[in-house]
Amino acid sequence: MHVKKGDQVMVIAGKDKGKRGRVLAVYPKKERVLVEGINFIKRHTKPNQQNPQGGIITKEAPIHVSNVMPIDPKTGRPTRVGYKILEDGRKVRIAKRSGEILDK
Repeated sequence: MHVKKGDQVMVIAGKDKGKRGRVLAVYPKKERVLVEGINFIKRHTKPNQQNPQGGIITKEAPIHVSNVMPIDPKTGRPTRVGYKILEDGRKVRIAKRSGEILDK
């Protein structure tokens, strides 16, 4: 997958198009990512230990990975992702727009 947990991403399609957020979780088998502040849904819940009142809860839902692009750390704009093998043998992700390394 071209995004990892902790990446800053921009949504490029759907109802939240143009919004930015941080990746909270990645689900590779489902090809989905959970992004902070994106794709809110409402859930009707019965009263339970965590929520004794019950009612309607608003929370984030996963979005398809093809609908997000990582933010280039140099330009602050969305970018495609490439891969490069460094001298020490590590394989890292790079931003196609500027050539900056996306991995820490």
